[in-house]
Amino acid sequence: MKKVILLTGASGFVGTQILRELCEKGLDVRVIVRDRSINIFGSDHRIEYVTTNDLFEENAFWLREACKGIHTVIHAAWYIEPGEYLQSIKNINCLEGTLKLAKAAADVGVKRFVGLGTCFEYDLNFSVLSVNTPLKPISLYAGAKAAVYISLNQLLPNLGVDFAWCRLFYLYGEGEDERRLVPYIRNRLEKGQFAELTSGDQIRDFIDVKEAGKKIVDIAIGTKKGAVNICSGIPVSVRQMAENIAEEYGRLDLLKFNMRKDNFTDPAYLVGVKGEEESQ
Repeated sequence: MKKVILLTGASGFVGTQILRELCEKGLDVRVIVRDRSINIFGSDHRIEYVTTNDLFEENAFWLREACKGIHTVIHAAWYIEPGEYLQSIKNINCLEGTLKLAKAAADVGVKRFVGLGTCFEYDLNFSVLSVNTPLKPISLYAGAKAAVYISLNQLLPNLGVDFAWCRLFYLYGEGEDERRLVPYIRNRLEKGQFAELTSGDQIRDFIDVKEAGKKIVDIAIGTKKGAVNICSGIPVSVRQMAENIAEEYGRLDLLKFNMRKDNFTDPAYLVGVKGEEESQ
């Protein structure tokens, strides 16, 4: 029997890289998308498409039908509009819809369910974040993600479904929204314009979204259970990240630090611990 993987959010920033990695590994994939015309891999015969106007509003019957014949679900769909997602009420829709999807998957015999979380679920006062760091979300987005994790970590094993939760750190790379840091810097430098930045002293755990996609797929086809950090484990300052980009253009002179105020509610240091198992 083929181990078909169901992927939600396949056209998104992270989902695109997950789908690419699944295809490169020669795996059979069913994707749930809003628009069937979004087909970045042409006529790849291993991809089966299911369309929906809104995954999170589908009923249990529809979700069970979508999950029939599936071995593993990788759930990458979520509302993630920059500047709005952190406190959007749509996080509640995503939370409720995710729980419905997981229950439907278990109902039809799915063996493994992998969801995507965030490092912001953790208590950020700890700075160095392991999978055993206490949770203390401070946004609706992080709270909804943490609620999904806590619920499914209790529910799915009791229903015979292996569950893994991939907590993403600071992603950058291909397909990134132009309003985020790295595209902003690149766009300004390409135009020969100043990039106005904060002090750049913040320490972050940056990871290329392509690498993140590979890690998620490895977890999906592997045996790890519970929470897993998708991170580099390497502390890098925002200043260093910006300077690395500017050096590609030979335009360090266009970086203007201290032109924007630091956000003092934003943690000064956030780095993940990778490659460890969660204590059960």
